[in-house]
Parts: sequence; C-alpha cells; structure tokens
Amino acid sequence: MKKILLTFILIPFILSAQGNQQPPMFMNVMMTPQPDKIDAFEAGLAAHNKKFHTQDNQQVSVYWVTSGKNSGKYVWSLGPTSWAAMEETNNYSEDHTKDWNNNVAANAMPDMQFTYWKNNPLHSNFTRDFELKNLSLFMLDIERFKYQEFLAVLDKVYKVFKTKDPNQQWGVYFNELANTGDGDFVWVDFFDNTSWMDREDKFPEWYEEVHGAGSFAQFLKEFEHSTGWDMQEIWVFRKDLSGSDGKVEVSN
Repeated sequence: MKKILLTFILIPFILSAQGNQQPPMFMNVMMTPQPDKIDAFEAGLAAHNKKFHTQDNQQVSVYWVTSGKNSGKYVWSLGPTSWAAMEETNNYSEDHTKDWNNNVAANAMPDMQFTYWKNNPLHSNFTRDFELKNLSLFMLDIERFKYQEFLAVLDKVYKVFKTKDPNQQWGVYFNELANTGDGDFVWVDFFDNTSWMDREDKFPEWYEEVHGAGSFAQFLKEFEHSTGWDMQEIWVFRKDLSGSDGKVEVSN
C-alpha cells in the first residue's frame, strides 16, 4: 500500500499541533517556466526567495516534480503558516511585488495553480528531526458526502503503518478549498534515497496482520466506496532555489 498510498502539497508539512495551536497550513503554487527561460526562472526564483522568504511565516521551500503529468514543474510552498498569519504578513511591499513580477512571473507560464493544505496531526507521523530531500505524494478525491467514511478508512491505514513501519516519516494533509478539482487529500512520505522506492509493497500483508485475516478485501471495498480518482507524484527538494534550509524540527 506504500505504493498505493504514496502526494501536492506539500511539502514539508510538519509540526504537530499542541494545545489550542492550529495545525500548520501550506500554500502551494505550482509553476511552469517558459521553455526558453528556465535558467532565468530558476535564478530569479532563488534570488527572490533568499531575499524575501527565509523567516517565520514567510519561509518558502521549492520542489521540482519528477513524475506524472506535472513533471518538470516547480512547486513554491509557503509555510508552515495559517490563514491569520497570511493576512498579517502577506501585505507585500512594492519592492517584493516588483521583484516577483519582473524576475519570477515574467519567466513563467501564466497558468499558476494555487492550493492550500492543512496538516492533519492525528494521522501524520513525525517522530524525529530530518532534512527534506525527496517526497512521495499520493493525492485523491473524496467522494461527495463520504468524508466520514473516508476518515474511518484512514484510521485503519494509519494504524497499519504506525504498527508496521513506525520509523517512517509521513504527513497527511487536507485541501482547505475542496471541490476545486485539485484533490481533497494527500499522503506525503519523506525519504532520503530513491532506493526506498524499491521496497516491497507489503501493505496487503500488513493490513491483515493488524486487522485480521481476510480483512483486506473489505478494505478495498471501503476505499473504493469513499474515494474517486487518485494520482501519485515524486517531488525533489531544491535547496538551491528555496528560502528555507530544508531542516524539519519536530515539536514533541
């Protein structure tokens, strides 16, 4: 199931909520450079982020998509943040806006895609500090009026991986603006080396070890009933283009 449940967002989507603290949110902008301006796009993006997006709620990480229909695109990920924080800090200066328009947007295609993803700490597994390198993302659409049914399925999946693969770091995120066609849910695995992708998919076996013999067939029915389309992507962290250093420090 690791390869069945491997996704957009996001992005380092870290830090568990504590007390009344809201779970962190990430604003992702997927961009495509103009084919003849890739070098200028990357240079402008790197300079912009290192000048304006290295601190606090304005920190940005950049990813390069290496699989699927979005291959070759870039994801500009602002966060961790919140709606309130964005309202307070997103009144960009004229200098900021001019730099973005002249050095980033001018070298990109006009069809940028904005999505907003909030972390779900109850189903995520951040147990140690790590550095961003590779992200394996599994995104899906939740069927209309099937949210509670899907959460019940997610509970079972979480229990399997928490029991059988507790050292793996993963984040679960929900789309803050659902029904936009961008997917409702994403499961993100963080891994260092691509050899991780060679691991045997033991999810069906693990599922029945945790939930009982013969239970996997029923799981597939429940999963199909509560979800629509799904897709997978691999993202590579581009530290050279980011304002962040890629270090993820987990709050305990």
